[in-house]
Amino acid sequence: MSNSPIKTQISLCVMMFMQYLLLAVWWVPYVAYLTNIGISGNLKALIMSSMAIGFMASSIMGAFADRYFSAQKILSFTNLIVAILLVCVGLTSNITLSVILVFPIMILYMPTWSLTGVIVLKNVQSEQFPRIRLFGTLGWVASGLFSLVFIRVFQVKVFDGGTLPFLCGSGIALVASILNLTLPDTPPSGKTGRISITELLGLNAFTMFRDRNFLIFVLSAFTAVLAYSLYYTFGAEFLQSQHFKYITITLNWGQAGELFFLFITSIVLTRFGFKKTMILGLSAMIARYLSFWWGSVSDTPTFYIVGILFHGVIFGLFFVTGQIYTDKKAPDSLRAQAQGLLAFLLWGVGLIIGNFICSNLITANKTIDSTGGAVYNWPVIFGVISVFSLIVLLFFILFFKKETLFLNPQSTNHSNQ
Repeated sequence: MSNSPIKTQISLCVMMFMQYLLLAVWWVPYVAYLTNIGISGNLKALIMSSMAIGFMASSIMGAFADRYFSAQKILSFTNLIVAILLVCVGLTSNITLSVILVFPIMILYMPTWSLTGVIVLKNVQSEQFPRIRLFGTLGWVASGLFSLVFIRVFQVKVFDGGTLPFLCGSGIALVASILNLTLPDTPPSGKTGRISITELLGLNAFTMFRDRNFLIFVLSAFTAVLAYSLYYTFGAEFLQSQHFKYITITLNWGQAGELFFLFITSIVLTRFGFKKTMILGLSAMIARYLSFWWGSVSDTPTFYIVGILFHGVIFGLFFVTGQIYTDKKAPDSLRAQAQGLLAFLLWGVGLIIGNFICSNLITANKTIDSTGGAVYNWPVIFGVISVFSLIVLLFFILFFKKETLFLNPQSTNHSNQ
């Protein structure tokens, strides 16, 4: 594994690129689409929480990958079904049906984020993970080209916020499904017999909470997601309220910055260790919302771009580092389930709660003017989230003890400092 063939690394990079491209092309502008068809408030928060609900299935998919099926075959199958469902969403004229279908799409798709992580971590050294993961970010950035091509070349008046993104996502998912069959074989751990309910639900991974440091990390990450969801889920709505035309492309500046920070994450992690690296990531989240706050107070859109660019620091140095940390803490028999548990708690439960908190915060600071248009008090919204982000950072600094984990994947011993 230390000398993984270049062919293996290329196939893993392509996997990451396609997997994130197929979601970003339709999900990034999806909140704008819901706004355009008249859905708002808690109903919008519930629909956008389909992503979080999908993450809740991560532990189930992880359990099957640990026990029964090769991970790359599960990935191929789920992408094929997603391709079929996205076609249905893009072609149906029934708005209710199109919204309902998003839930099974996300239940099938979102667990693949932790599954692709498992495939990478089982085939290359963990230190290579951030640099392979950055191709997922590259795919996310590339999704912006679809809106550019359809608007500039095909003269489509509205791409972001319309139905074309669903059809683009379907085509990408179909290609990804075929390519997934060429990935290196990633078989189950070798354990046989009937799968238990505790394994199916990923409950065995809860035993990792006996480790105090891991528990503090998960609590910190969970509360960080509550603040993170304001940008992650409602970023498109914010840009639409500020009259940005190319919403996907603008948000993808954050992914462009993420490319750089994912590339250097291994270097930063090796140099500073887990605690300092994750502190840098959480600090960047405060800087992001302060940039948004100042931009809205001073009516200076440049600060919105600055805030968006902080995305890469947050995601690379905190959340991706957190995935590596989880992989190092988990025993071999629970590695897939541990990643599934992390996805379930952060991007499942945490994102749902964060979506409703942020939706209500936005609603409480939104009024309708005389023309029927929405007026948002963004300075208050971003101010509240900035303070909350600071509290999360202080909690992590105070309670997460400095810890040295051997980055050589063949080493399994842990030591505390």
